[in-house]
Order: sequence, then structure tokens, then C-alpha cells
Amino acid sequence: MSLEEALGQRRSVREFAVGGLTLAEISRLVWAAQGITASERRTTPSAGATYPLEMYLAVSDTENLSAGVYHYRPGRHRLELVTGGDIRQPLAIAAGDQKWVSRAAMVVVFAALFERTAIRYGKRGERYVHMEAGHAAQNLLLQAAAMGLGATPVGAFSDAEVSRLLHLPAGEAPLYIIPIGRIPRT
Repeated sequence: MSLEEALGQRRSVREFAVGGLTLAEISRLVWAAQGITASERRTTPSAGATYPLEMYLAVSDTENLSAGVYHYRPGRHRLELVTGGDIRQPLAIAAGDQKWVSRAAMVVVFAALFERTAIRYGKRGERYVHMEAGHAAQNLLLQAAAMGLGATPVGAFSDAEVSRLLHLPAGEAPLYIIPIGRIPRT
């Protein structure tokens, strides 16, 4: 699919078909958002290459991947288990009880360590982090559209509750939630 086609297909989707994603699909999605390119940079621009974003996935049972929270490690293109169990329902509650969030096959959460960028750019670094989160989210949304999957960015959530559910380390702040799943056939 061309970029123009992906842009034309990208829509907010809040209804998902039953069923998980494959490990290959998850791999393509996370690479699009934060993967390492041939030039040893990431797929999204980062002010001063400070890379403040961290990416977490809450997945249901998937072939070759148990339900749980995973942290994406771009350098190795690997998922690292943070905690087992399906937390999509509690994430939906933390997102203002938007029940549709829990029906997505996977919920991606972008978090940030603002300090990584602030050390170099001071107070303005916070603005750069938010810009980077937008770039990463758009890459993820366009990749989902190109794969025929549905997704919607969610900005309304309890930071404290999302941090608790994901076991985010001190200093990391959640910025964005993006549920992704299969689009129901009509």
C-alpha cells in the first residue's frame, strides 16, 4: 500500500473484531513506531537523537506471546515482559471507562522520560518530547492502516493509574494510548 493509500485509509476505529494479532503483525507495528532503521536511527525523528520515548504493549494471548505487558526494546527489536496477565480492561477503566479500549487486541502506550531531552534543551525539551510522541503515534497509526487494522489515539486517561498498571519506572510519564485490533467485517 502506498503512503497516500494508508493516509486515505487511516480512520479512528472503536469497534474491533474478536481475535489477537500475530507476532509478525506486532513486530511490524512496533518497528514502524520506534524501530531502528538502516542508518541506525529510529523511524521517528527525535530532537538531538535523545529518544525520550518508551513503548509498552498490553496484549491478549497471541500465538507465541502470552498475555501481558511488554516493553519494546528498539535496539534489539525485542519485547521484554514487564508483567503477565491481561490488563486491557483496567486500562479501559483508566481511560475514562472507554470500554472499547478493552476490546482491542493490543493497547500501545507511549511513555516518556522527559529528562533525556531536557538535559540537552532545557524547558523547551518538553515540547520536543510531545512532538516526537505525535510522530511515533502517526507512524503506528499509518502502519496499522496499511495492514488493514483499526486504531485510535486516546489522550484521556489517568496518568497515575496507567503508570501503576504498566509498572512504569520512576520518571516515566504516559503520554498516549493507542488501541489496535482487527476491523470487523461488514
